[in-house]
Amino acid sequence: MVRQGHPFPSPPSAMARKRSDRDLERTYTRAQFVAKLRRLADALETGEAFTIQVANERLRIPADAVFNIEHERASGQDELEFQLRWRAAPSS
Repeated sequence: MVRQGHPFPSPPSAMARKRSDRDLERTYTRAQFVAKLRRLADALETGEAFTIQVANERLRIPADAVFNIEHERASGQDELEFQLRWRAAPSS
């Protein structure tokens, strides 16, 4: 919705901004994965926030996110996850 006298749309209502829970996994080619890791590493190294789009949702990971590495083994299969955790910014 464009406000009278303002060239930009009105911000969405608080209800529209509510983010639903989700748990998904996305597979990338080696080249795509390397490019994403390189951008993440560059942001971490410079202490900047990192932005990535996953399944049509743009995520902004703040510079003060918590990082961990998780290793799982079950049924003869290993899994390694690089995790970033942060709290969503409060709605204004």
